[in-house]
Amino acid sequence: MKDEEYERLSRMMEYEHKYDKDFEYICGVDEAGRGPLAGPVVAAAVILPKDCYIEHLNDSKKVSEKRRGILYDEIYKKAVAVGTGVVSSEVIDKINVLNATYMAMKEALDNLAVSPQIILVDAVCIPDVSAPQESIIKGDAKSVSIAAASIIAKVTRDRMMYEYDKLYPEYGFAKHKGYGTKFHTDALKIYGKCPIHRNTYIHFL
Repeated sequence: MKDEEYERLSRMMEYEHKYDKDFEYICGVDEAGRGPLAGPVVAAAVILPKDCYIEHLNDSKKVSEKRRGILYDEIYKKAVAVGTGVVSSEVIDKINVLNATYMAMKEALDNLAVSPQIILVDAVCIPDVSAPQESIIKGDAKSVSIAAASIIAKVTRDRMMYEYDKLYPEYGFAKHKGYGTKFHTDALKIYGKCPIHRNTYIHFL
């Protein structure tokens, strides 16, 4: 690992180092899929060992798809625990995407093999969780734990959208992952909605 990459990752451990004297299990939480017109919202919770350096780990939006796949495997290999939560488009329509995001995050936390002692979460504060938490704006670029969660959530959701693409190939889910690209909105106008579309997101079409 080059010195500059080591220094970058060391800077991203600021929040972990803030708590690692008092807590053994520091958990990062993030989500993927709040904005798309179709598909679920997915959250991930990741507990890394202390001083765990995973080269190229970063906010999932700053990493190529190929690199995300490599990081996904390495995170699962090195993590103390990984949990994921998935909430469907149908539930998103019923309770709104913010509440669906909270639901997915709590499910991800519940699916961890060990209980977190402190939670670092990107941008939001998760209601009704027992562990203390810190909400960090742009946390996926500032915390290795949140960055790891962002990778797991993004790759998990993207792989689901590839499977949906096989079921509904006319919408091009493999290309845009459900986001409102011109191709996607044009397909909606031609074919109408499919079962994974969010009705509350496409009422304007």
